[in-house]
Amino acid sequence: MSASFATSASTTNGRGIWNWNPHPRFALFNKVYGGRGCAVRRRDLISKGLVVASSVSALSSTISMDNAQGMERLPFKPEGYNFWTWRGHKIHYIEQGSGRPIVLIHGFGASAFHWRYNIPELAKSYKVYAIDLLGFGWSEKALVEYDATVWRDQIADFLKEIVKEPAVLIGNSLGGFTALFTAAELPEEILGVALLNSAGQFGDPARKTNDDDQETIVQKFLVKPLKEVFQRIVLGVLFWQTKQPARVESVLKSIYINTANVDDYLVESITKPAGDPNAGEVYYRLMTRFMMNQTKYTLDSVLSKLSCPLLLLWGDRDPWVGPAKANRIKEFYPKSSIVNLQAGHCPHDEVPDLVNRALIDWLSSLELEADFQTPVIT
Repeated sequence: MSASFATSASTTNGRGIWNWNPHPRFALFNKVYGGRGCAVRRRDLISKGLVVASSVSALSSTISMDNAQGMERLPFKPEGYNFWTWRGHKIHYIEQGSGRPIVLIHGFGASAFHWRYNIPELAKSYKVYAIDLLGFGWSEKALVEYDATVWRDQIADFLKEIVKEPAVLIGNSLGGFTALFTAAELPEEILGVALLNSAGQFGDPARKTNDDDQETIVQKFLVKPLKEVFQRIVLGVLFWQTKQPARVESVLKSIYINTANVDDYLVESITKPAGDPNAGEVYYRLMTRFMMNQTKYTLDSVLSKLSCPLLLLWGDRDPWVGPAKANRIKEFYPKSSIVNLQAGHCPHDEVPDLVNRALIDWLSSLELEADFQTPVIT
């Protein structure tokens, strides 16, 4: 890919939506909205058409070169990188670079290794953390009641115990909603949020809950037990199929527009954790209790409490989460900007060069106050 990009911006409508395409003559431009209560302010980074580059620090010697892409790629370590104990559970994370901290949060079924092409580049200028959510990747497959609050609390405690200073959260899919949820609850510790094809749903005012309905004896002692047995049988078969390398590769190729990066490294980073003890039970709990109850925490309820700058990096050809959601988020939360990418559900791994440049440009714009004193998170 070219080192610079053309921008096609809807400047007349003031919505801050930018479409990027490779072009050798133009530099990257992105409009960023500052946010209140985030210890940041807006700064114009454009000088004679060029983006002001952030300072570059030495990369860790553990970063290797991927010849196929011509990009640096994080080495795959079957044993993982670093581990932290959270509420008695082992949590895996990767740490690279130095500078202002950013935390990368993967999507459903993935792991910290999914940021393999982003960590090396971002670590040149920032302290980069990539974490495995509980139940995924190299983190423990804990037998807990999975809920969006579990991962929100995990990230909040990770910031307090490991990062120990305000940070920027960047998430894909499930990781995107987790980043939003955390930022909404910790406005003083989050400097900004970047979403890549985020999960989450807007609330439906017409939807009525049945929480107050009385459960009959037949439902409690006959219908529910039979339903659970049936679900366990069906989901057990699905889990076995889902963790097969050929099946993983097939699913990935259906959500990557350019499948060049769907390789053995990526497939193994997904299939290996599926062999962990309790992985099947975690899959069952996720599918029956979390995935079936996503309306409990909605995008509008979370966004209504957000105050930080928000960047939407969106793969417009995502078969699961199309650009309409990004536009709706932008309408609901005006202090955000959209970068449209010709990619699928995982643009950070499909077009990492474009995503890295967008993130670095945006992160550079989040200039901290000169006299900013880093608070200790307690």
